[in-house]
Amino acid sequence: MNSASRLWEIDSARGIAILMMIVFHTVFDLSFFAIYPVDVATGFWRYFAYATASLFLMIVGVSLVVSYAKASARLSGFPLAKKFILRGAGIFALGLLVTLATWFYLHEGYVIFGILHLIGVAVILSPLFFRFKTLNILLGLACIPAGFLISQVSGPAFLLPLGIMPAGFTSVDYTPLLPWFGMVLIGLGLGEFLYAGGVRQFSLRSLPDFVVSPLSFLGRHSLVIYLVHQPVIILLLAAITGTKVL
Repeated sequence: MNSASRLWEIDSARGIAILMMIVFHTVFDLSFFAIYPVDVATGFWRYFAYATASLFLMIVGVSLVVSYAKASARLSGFPLAKKFILRGAGIFALGLLVTLATWFYLHEGYVIFGILHLIGVAVILSPLFFRFKTLNILLGLACIPAGFLISQVSGPAFLLPLGIMPAGFTSVDYTPLLPWFGMVLIGLGLGEFLYAGGVRQFSLRSLPDFVVSPLSFLGRHSLVIYLVHQPVIILLLAAITGTKVL
């Protein structure tokens, strides 16, 4: 999708989610490296993290609706599904790089199935769900209690993508399909309301360029920013505070 055809409000919303992610991960690192005593596991920061992930994943769903509408104008059948399968596989592969990097750096608590793994799988699965249109909202909402129930079950590690954890499992980023795929499904349903056929279905007043441009920039480059932001934050905190991070 070229810049002329992009929907600035989606890019800007994604940019806001990226900023929220950077804020949370900065606070997380302050706690993780014992630089500042802040509790990120409960209270405000826990719900801030939930809100950040939920916003980002719903935007993934909305964006998939727009992408599907544009792609279906020139593709159909398996070639259309293949586009999303390959895109999702590429994102999942980047998730595996995150797994490898965090395993080398952390050893314990490394990322096995984090948000990039989830998004990759969600994109691969999305051709199965486009047909349900706005009903995806109900399917997504059903994933939330299902995720809570399944999280109470212990099981082998190969079930981690579903939300079933072995006893004692910990990870700095664990985003299983249940409940989090539900946020993507909700986004798919909302996308059908807001961008049926890939076209904005509502009027929207333009915001000043000095607000939109930086947010849209972050939104357009969200994947790259996700991959590099944590090393940058950690190095900056180390430089500022003198904390040993290696």
